[in-house]
Parts: sequence; C-alpha cells; structure tokens
Amino acid sequence: MNKTFIIAELSANHNGSKQIALDSIRAAKQAGADAIKIQTYTADTLTLNCNKPDFKVGKGLWEGETFYSLYQKAYTPWEWHEEIFQVAHDEGLICFSTPFDKTAVDLLEQLGNPIYKIASFEITDIPLIKYIASKHKPIILSTGIAMEEDIQLALDTIRGEGCSDITLLKCTSAYPAPIEDANLLTIPDMKQRFGVKVGLSDHTEGSVVPMAAVALGAEVVEKHFIIDRSIGGPDSAFSMEANEFRQMVENIRQVETLKVVNILVPFMSHDQ
Repeated sequence: MNKTFIIAELSANHNGSKQIALDSIRAAKQAGADAIKIQTYTADTLTLNCNKPDFKVGKGLWEGETFYSLYQKAYTPWEWHEEIFQVAHDEGLICFSTPFDKTAVDLLEQLGNPIYKIASFEITDIPLIKYIASKHKPIILSTGIAMEEDIQLALDTIRGEGCSDITLLKCTSAYPAPIEDANLLTIPDMKQRFGVKVGLSDHTEGSVVPMAAVALGAEVVEKHFIIDRSIGGPDSAFSMEANEFRQMVENIRQVETLKVVNILVPFMSHDQ
C-alpha cells in the first residue's frame, strides 16, 4: 500500500521570525509530516509597490491590502533558505519550495531542491513552468481556478521538457475555503483525464476534506501548518496547529487502511 505524501506548508507562518520557522519544521516532523514546503519570492519579484485598485486584494481575508504589503509580510527571506533546508534534512523531512520566478529557481537549484511546486496562480506562466521543467525534478502543480485548457498547456509544457513525474493538486482558491466548495470529485476525474498522479492542496478548516480526498485517490495532501495560531500572520486563520495536524495524519493513515483496490471476492453458491 502506498502512503499518502503529507506536506506541511509553512508559507507565511514563520511570522517574520527565523526561529519560529525552524521550530515549525521540528514541530511538523513530530506531527507526522513527510515534507515541509516553503515559498521562494520577494515582494519585488512578484508585484509593484502600487496603491491602485488592480494592485489590492479585492475581497476575503486580506481585503483592501496591497499585494506588495501582503507579500512583504509573508515572504520567507532568501538568506534563511539554506538553514531551513539543513534543519529539515536533519529532522528527516523532505524540504522543497514553490518558486515564483527564474531567479528563485536558480537559488533553489543551488540548494538541491528535490521537488518543485507550481502555485495555481502561476499555472499560466508558461516560461516559468518551462524553466522549472528543464531541471527534470518531480513537479507538483496546483490547479486552483485554472481552466482545463490551462492545465493541459502546463502539462504539455512540462512533458515537452522531458519531465514526466507530475502530480496535479485539486485546490480551491479561497482562504479559508468553504467546505461546500471542495468539489473533490475533481480528483479522480483529473487522474483519468490527464493521466497523472493527483492530490489535494487544502485551505478548508479541519481534516474532513483531506480524509475524503485520500479515499477518492489523492496521493498527496498539502495543508498549511502553524506552530501556534495565536502568533497571527496572513495565513494563520486557515492553518493547522501541531496537534490538529497530527490528528489529520492519523486519520489519513486510517483511511489508507480502508482503501482496497482490485480485490475480487467470489460469491459462494447456495449448495456450498
């Protein structure tokens, strides 16, 4: 039986403190994560410092905040990356990142980044996807609000670079995401439609959605992880604390034992 690959997404949950980032890695290991994921960008590599409406969050958790201000608070300083990778390695965790431009990819290559995650909002950045695929590492691709043709073009681009280890993640691009919008039947559909591994990047509260996703065939589950929600931060509202994450992992491992594939039980005839 294959185990679900469970990723603790650190994202902005270091809240500007390298020590919190490192402590979070250790806590994620204790909570049963298989991997820790960070994001590699700066506010200047993502957006402009501009107050015009197009450069502000329209609605939701960060409504009215400029993207520049949000990314300034949320980014993981690049000078922390080497120590983050080292501590994760020492803890026995796989550490990898989501890059948002080519310079981020170059930094991650220097650090031996083993897997690349492509964020759902970058699924139409074909030059970036092509550059990532040229490194011939496994790729995890979130789908978010992408259309079918967006997903297909991204997959064609990745495969065109000779990269075949691809996992698509069902992702609802809301923060937090309402459970009724999870639409988990997309998971087996994506597996059949695109011929790739599938999983879930989850922004709902609790562990019901990840458990259901695994029952439907998800091979990867990514969930935001925070050492303590009371520290606050941009992602704290939809992130799991260590005890919640540990319970989710235990629940997923139990669901795995219920997945029985291609076992035929013959009917016994009445005269036996």
